[in-house]
Amino acid sequence: QVQLVESGGGLVQAGGSLRLSCAASRIRFSIDAMGWYRQAPGKQRELVAAITSGGSTNYTDSVKGRFTVSRDNAKNTVYLQMNSLKPEDTAVYYCNARAVNTSAGVLYEYWGQGTQVTVSS
Repeated sequence: QVQLVESGGGLVQAGGSLRLSCAASRIRFSIDAMGWYRQAPGKQRELVAAITSGGSTNYTDSVKGRFTVSRDNAKNTVYLQMNSLKPEDTAVYYCNARAVNTSAGVLYEYWGQGTQVTVSS
């Protein structure tokens, strides 16, 4: 069974830093994009940052210049370095991975269990 195991969440003061990690295992097909979403109470889940296997990245505007997404393809692991954290960054952060069965043209999407990030003012 596919697993995405997240770590690194916690409580930090505004201006502080955290680093999230997510390791994917038991994924049969080649992973294309990996990334992070977040969901704050009463809000929809939103994309925070994503990175393709080729290293192309995408960030939501509110985190540009503060967050950095990276990955280790050999380990199927994605990281999110979060600096200059703000109270509005408080949310549950979810790891996401997309794998492709190229021969069948099928896309698979997987989610981690979520890790809480709380930024105090």
